Amino acid sequence: MRIAIVTEVFLPKIDGVVTRLIRTIEQLAEMGHEVAIFAPGNPPESFAGFPVYKLPSLSFWVYPEIKFAVPPVKFWKQMRDFDPDVIHAVNPIWSAALGVFAAKRDAYPLVCSYHTNVPDYVDALGIGWTRGMATGAIRWLHNQAQVNLCTSDPMIEKASAMGVERLTLWPKAVDTVGYHPSKATTQARKLLTNDHPDSPLVTYIGRISKEKDLERLNNVMKLVRKQVPGTRLGIVGGGPNLQKLQDSFDPSFATFTGYLSGEELAAAFASGDVFVFPSATETLGLVALESFASAVPVVGTNAGGIPFVIDDGKTGYLIDADGTDADWAEALISLLQDSTRRAQMGAAARQEAEKFSWRESTEALVRAYEKAVG
Repeated sequence: MRIAIVTEVFLPKIDGVVTRLIRTIEQLAEMGHEVAIFAPGNPPESFAGFPVYKLPSLSFWVYPEIKFAVPPVKFWKQMRDFDPDVIHAVNPIWSAALGVFAAKRDAYPLVCSYHTNVPDYVDALGIGWTRGMATGAIRWLHNQAQVNLCTSDPMIEKASAMGVERLTLWPKAVDTVGYHPSKATTQARKLLTNDHPDSPLVTYIGRISKEKDLERLNNVMKLVRKQVPGTRLGIVGGGPNLQKLQDSFDPSFATFTGYLSGEELAAAFASGDVFVFPSATETLGLVALESFASAVPVVGTNAGGIPFVIDDGKTGYLIDADGTDADWAEALISLLQDSTRRAQMGAAARQEAEKFSWRESTEALVRAYEKAVG
């Protein structure tokens, strides 16, 4: 099958959507499909042996890491020359909307996938006045597709409530070889604790932006440290809110490493005691699954796609979206003080992660493509 993927985000940006994309494209290559990728920003010229066509783009003013494409005339010719069996518009909002328009213009079958809870994000980013406009645009774009994919059951419900039709699940997956408890290292723990490797360690790994609700961790950690003295917080990643967070957090316990990748990233996941994930706007939360694969339990928000990942009381704890800092601290303290319980949850989390492979997830995606083609 010839598949054209038009996406809002791609390498070198790293986030959950990009991770899902690159793992999927690798699987599509192994399965013998042909892929062409159209992406904004400064993507590589090729990936997994497939061409990547750059879409000229500008930065989104409230979130510079997000690029929106300025439609190039050559896009239409590149798409026609590739002549796909199906177009996959990944998170069509602006750049990926070109995939929707190309499908309509040249009568290609269309699959869209919903990855970012944009209507809630715009509130977090302080541009809530665009919520109605964003919701209407997303609904219209997705409803041009023969199949619409969501990455969790809660997001199917949310998309349906927005009026999106023909919805189906794109199953979750995680790399259980690259992320593994054996990846833990003393060096990573030293990095995450600012050279205090024997201290209890709470970690967050991911994008650092307003919608992740990381600001509350400063006070949460102060509460934790009253009961578990010496506890450290290691934050891995970058984003538009990084400097503000660094300036406001207490450096006596908070360490910011910036972006990590490859073996360093896997080691960071595996070297913490508990992973904390306060975001209330996730459509899935791939980093929670990567923490599971590393046998580290997760304390996350009971909202969005997170309950689709965390089994409360078994693989971690869920805190209600309106929960207090004390609620978050209590959950973290209970795991930090009970090594046996923490190990049991970590083992259960690893067992859960092993259920979800990228091959099975991609096979489900191909079935969606075939359904769209008819």
